[in-house]
Amino acid sequence: MTKQITIPLYTELLEGFSHSDENATDDTLQKIRRAGFENFKKSGFPTRRDEDWKYTTISSFLQEQYHINGIAKELTASAELISEAIVPSLDAYQLVLVNGKLQPHNNNFPGFIKIIPISEAVIQDDVRQHFAGNSTVASGHFAALNTALFSNGLFIEISANAAIDKPLHIVHAFTSATNVFIQPRHLFVVHQGAELNVIETIVSENSLAKIFVNSLTEVIVEENASFNHYVLQTAKTGVRLVNQTDVKQKRHSVYSNYTFCMPKADLIRNNLNVALNAEQTETHLYGLYLGEDQQLIDNHSLIHHKFPHCNSNEIYKGVLLDKATGVFNGKVFVNPEAQKTNAFQQNNNLLLSNNATINTKPQLEIFADDVKCSHGATVGQLSKEAMFYLQSRGIGEEAARALLVNAFAFDVTEKIKIPELEQYINHLIALHIPGNKN
Repeated sequence: MTKQITIPLYTELLEGFSHSDENATDDTLQKIRRAGFENFKKSGFPTRRDEDWKYTTISSFLQEQYHINGIAKELTASAELISEAIVPSLDAYQLVLVNGKLQPHNNNFPGFIKIIPISEAVIQDDVRQHFAGNSTVASGHFAALNTALFSNGLFIEISANAAIDKPLHIVHAFTSATNVFIQPRHLFVVHQGAELNVIETIVSENSLAKIFVNSLTEVIVEENASFNHYVLQTAKTGVRLVNQTDVKQKRHSVYSNYTFCMPKADLIRNNLNVALNAEQTETHLYGLYLGEDQQLIDNHSLIHHKFPHCNSNEIYKGVLLDKATGVFNGKVFVNPEAQKTNAFQQNNNLLLSNNATINTKPQLEIFADDVKCSHGATVGQLSKEAMFYLQSRGIGEEAARALLVNAFAFDVTEKIKIPELEQYINHLIALHIPGNKN
């Protein structure tokens, strides 16, 4: 594609796939990889001409030279880095992945939960039925690339009618001495009647190296199952994170996603796609993003109502400082068959700087006539009256600002079902408000 000739990484990835194709041993998996590769060749990296990337220019993040092979896979993360992901007082099973590779652990998991590297899982026939089965995997730019060249990742499966006794905390640590392009792949399968709580925390070391992470997670929530999925992105400067999560729900299932984007990482792009594939499904998407310096945070979501009598609820809030840029694009798509749909979507933004920017685009595409659907967006600044009220009662300016920002975020943070995590998120919010930073 002519638009890709100025991106050396594009050519390097094409050559990298050719070499990996020569060494392939599993025909079925390689067919999946080749399909992803062909789709990536057709689409290339996205540009601002692509509607879903209209406000997010990534070409500058792709110009560096990246190692695309295993140069960073064997590194270990320091204890100090892992400790940055610890949620105080939280009792949880912990797993650590370094550059996508699962590290040895001492967890004594119940027998009803299966946790193995994705490389071991995808060669099993019972797993393949769930792997790369979403249409967005075939059509998305980075998703197609991940499908072609993913190398590490995690497979988690919980048996029918089982419930793990405490949350599973997955720490994604990224570290490298040189620029590296990493593509982890994850698959979660929550079987019929099961319950699962997962917290994913992304951390990285301070480094001059640029780390580009193209991550893809597939989630299957079967009939009557429940999955609470928390994602906390706290990577530091130098990290470029493109994260896609594709969710498929079955009848009477509940999927709740909580995504928190914190300052520092150069780029965060979250694609969250949920397909409600049966009647009586319920979906909740909650998001909070805090941007500072010249950070770019982009949250794209798609909730696809395919059947009648389903509910979805989406609330995203953003706080932007300095010259940060935020993007929100949330789409609710209602099929003609999806009568009695109840869908709500809201995006609110708070600009704490005259130089901060937000591009927000909530969307509804409704092809059914018996539905309750609403959406909206707001952009504003801190209320001068509220600041004056608090300061007139002896509260300092910084403390007053932190109180108001925490109050603004409350609609999202109060939805967190793990008290220790809610307290920790509120702490992180206050920490990044001007005047409160260490």
